[in-house]
Amino acid sequence: VRMAGSFIRYIVGPRLYRLHRTGDRDGRSYDPNGLEGYSDTIIRSVSFALSLAWSIGVYTSPIIAAVAYRKGYATFEGFCASIRLAGVIVFVMMGTLCLRGIGRIASPDYSSFLRALQSAQTNLTKETKMELSKFDSEFYAWPIDFRWSDPDVDNSKPRMELDSHSSSRRGFFASMRAAPCEMFSYIAAHTFGRRMMYPGAVQLLQAAVAPMLLQGRARLIEEYNAIRHKLFTRDGNEIDSVFVDRRNVSSAPHGNTLVICCEGNAGFYEYGIATTPLEAGFSVLGWNHPGFAGSTGVPLPPQEKNAMDVVMQFAIHRLGFAPENIVVFAWSIGAYCATWGAMNYPDIKGLILDATFDDVLPLAASKMPQSWEPIVKGTIRGYLNLNNLEQLNRYKGPVLMYRRTRDEIISTQDSAQIQSNRGNNLLIGLLQHRFPKLVNEDTLWALRHWLSGDRSHQMVLWNEEGVDEETCTERLAAYAREHGASYPMMIGEGLDATVKIQLVLFLAKKHMVDFNSTHCTPLPPSLFQLPWDLARAADPGGRGADGFCRVSAEMCDPSSSGQGDSAEP
Repeated sequence: VRMAGSFIRYIVGPRLYRLHRTGDRDGRSYDPNGLEGYSDTIIRSVSFALSLAWSIGVYTSPIIAAVAYRKGYATFEGFCASIRLAGVIVFVMMGTLCLRGIGRIASPDYSSFLRALQSAQTNLTKETKMELSKFDSEFYAWPIDFRWSDPDVDNSKPRMELDSHSSSRRGFFASMRAAPCEMFSYIAAHTFGRRMMYPGAVQLLQAAVAPMLLQGRARLIEEYNAIRHKLFTRDGNEIDSVFVDRRNVSSAPHGNTLVICCEGNAGFYEYGIATTPLEAGFSVLGWNHPGFAGSTGVPLPPQEKNAMDVVMQFAIHRLGFAPENIVVFAWSIGAYCATWGAMNYPDIKGLILDATFDDVLPLAASKMPQSWEPIVKGTIRGYLNLNNLEQLNRYKGPVLMYRRTRDEIISTQDSAQIQSNRGNNLLIGLLQHRFPKLVNEDTLWALRHWLSGDRSHQMVLWNEEGVDEETCTERLAAYAREHGASYPMMIGEGLDATVKIQLVLFLAKKHMVDFNSTHCTPLPPSLFQLPWDLARAADPGGRGADGFCRVSAEMCDPSSSGQGDSAEP
């Protein structure tokens, strides 16, 4: 019985991809023997064909049923023929699985991996975890490292949520009239809609980038001593994450600060934005969206929020970082998770948003035919409502945005990429919320004018309005010392329009940095910085303001960018 059980584990065990570099061996890809390799190729091919057939069949089932009926397959004889075909496929698969198991038994590398996996599954300790971390394999079999219900987690605190755009406030007859449109919106959201919004969850794309994912994980683990962790969310998903601990590392000047990275809609921690804070000397926690790579689930807003929640809890309660030593860094669509995390964990050190938007609806509407607008609006508001600005305005801490001046993705007009960049709306909405007496009808034109051009345009406006950085810093800091640095801040009453405009332009510069690039260009580590903090600037020592100005000067030097892209003010 024991031998049969062991053989079954070899048959159904996860695929082994790589043996990571350790003190006594070099890192190398796993090289299966001929029997395991050929049989696994057959299993992959049959599985892919069945998966593709199922995916196509789900969406074309009415057509398939009609054709089967016309061809006479919808009979008892046709049913029996289908059963026989299924039996042949099952027999071939079972035989091939057994052959793969025999091939694995003959592999010393796979046997070592399977022993490490079984030990970790039976008793997950620091030692068994380190043994398992020497291998890279399919992630589904790895034991869970942290659960949302962990005893150390305080789940009594209610989560902050925004009012959803629900149809519950409609009357009965209005709901009945809207039912067909809502039904189509539901189907659209759960079929092609979420796949268009999160293409990283599409299996075909994941298969195409699989070699890059393996290479990226190997680099993180072997060069940065990263540790892979599995996190379990409250809705039952398993989140694939990786942690690089730079605390007490002399070569990492900011190692005591953890940067949690939220990737874009086709980004993975293996080759995504985590490289930027890593090379800038920070500790880093990266994770993959639900349905991406080793993470299970579907990237819909409720599951995205639960994933972000367990990542934050893991960082605080298991990794031991206090919220005031955590920075959340997001790129593109990852800002939805990031702003939700900042809203629910308001004591974090700061929030950094790169190449993102205020609301996904204007972006989606600009890419679709105008006649589809009701369907697009219903689908977005009902099921894919990524309302970054609304969540951002619930966070009161430091914020920094990066705007790509040639961003072709989050602009609604190709001919006016800077002017139609939805990052402009995000900044305007944030400043209007935080400084309502400054950013009003008297000064909004100046802010829009500032955002309508590149650095040279902004410098002309800066000089025309006579903005002095030290004067603006001291005026804001003095107000914060007297009235407090909480938002919304009512500074602006009694100030003339010229002073208001100067303060608005100063705040725009402090909250947004232009990066001369397209949407997908990695942010150079030399440009990565912590957000400006008015509360620290209000300190009599002025440490917050001085720190920002020093880094800002480096950013304005094109030679500081390792990729030759210039940074704007």
